[in-house]
Amino acid sequence: MNPIYLDYNATTPIDREVLEAIKPYLEEHFGNPSSSHWYGVQAKEAVEKARDQVADLLNCSPGEIIFTSGGTESNNFAIKGAVLANRRKGNHVIISSIEHPAVTEVCRYLEAKGFPLSYIPVDETGSINFTALEKTIMPETVLISVIHANNEVGTIQPIKEIAELAGRHNIIVHTDAAQSAGKTKIDVDELGVDLLSIAGHKIYAPKGIGALYVREGIGLEKFMHGGGHERDMRAGTSNVAAIVGLGKACEIAKRDLEKNRAHMKRMRDRLFDGLKERISDIRLNGHPEKRIPNTLSVGFPDINALRLFPEMEEIAASTGSACHTGATTVSSVLVAMRVPRRYAMGTVRLSTGKMTTEEEIDRAVEIISGVVERERGRLSM
Repeated sequence: MNPIYLDYNATTPIDREVLEAIKPYLEEHFGNPSSSHWYGVQAKEAVEKARDQVADLLNCSPGEIIFTSGGTESNNFAIKGAVLANRRKGNHVIISSIEHPAVTEVCRYLEAKGFPLSYIPVDETGSINFTALEKTIMPETVLISVIHANNEVGTIQPIKEIAELAGRHNIIVHTDAAQSAGKTKIDVDELGVDLLSIAGHKIYAPKGIGALYVREGIGLEKFMHGGGHERDMRAGTSNVAAIVGLGKACEIAKRDLEKNRAHMKRMRDRLFDGLKERISDIRLNGHPEKRIPNTLSVGFPDINALRLFPEMEEIAASTGSACHTGATTVSSVLVAMRVPRRYAMGTVRLSTGKMTTEEEIDRAVEIISGVVERERGRLSM
């Protein structure tokens, strides 16, 4: 039997409806959408339909959607593009202390190129310190980038309030919504953001495809040079099949949002309740309420999670720590949240999906609790 998959935050399987939508564009509809003949027109129409579907999920104009190779490229495009295009206004960048590496590494690169970078702290739940953000803004601040929902603990940030604050200072706002898309409502007008990134493989579309929302009027420096693809902002022949898949996935995400959100939350809570019954000193990492419905980050005290995984072959999940050259390091997100090291070392991220079943959850509870109890028994010997 395959392991029980509880790592939907890492990637999702391709939805069957998405797969069926893609197939014709891997076979008979192989044209280049930049070509003017019949084959090209078929591909072009498919790309534009997908653009409509993505825009519908985000409640924006199709012309505000640029297709990319995924969430990482979308983040790179948004941050580098905004900062470089608006450097006459300022050069200071602000991000939270719990961003995904696809944001932090971009900003560190810019910092090395002479763009000052500030990190905003978070509290113990992973929520941004709004007062600190207000105090960090300066006349030179050109961009604020804060993740919509953290990929490790699931905490949702007050993006609307951040955007309102930024708007009063004429600062561009970007949010990485790779983890929240399809799990909670995303309306760019309600959020008030200027730039928003999504990734296909987080919403049951293929890997290697994503999109960047760019509010009309926001200037970005061109990301890739070549032909005039994607509003002459991102050159390269369109990945038609993957774009069609992303569009279909966005259509499904909007159609089934409430059903999927309720199911994922029910599975996540069933998992946590089951583990709490068996492991009384388990710790929940992240906000208890303001988090995406599928994410469960839990810490088991005085245990190294890396030692648990070899015995949890029946579970596919992630840890909150990593081993580098023989030493165990704790996730920077958990460090920023000030999670006690004895819990951070034993943190496991479990994320449910729309395919998760009650039988899988109940089996996972038995497996995880059993492994934790055996590890504790060995440590006490």
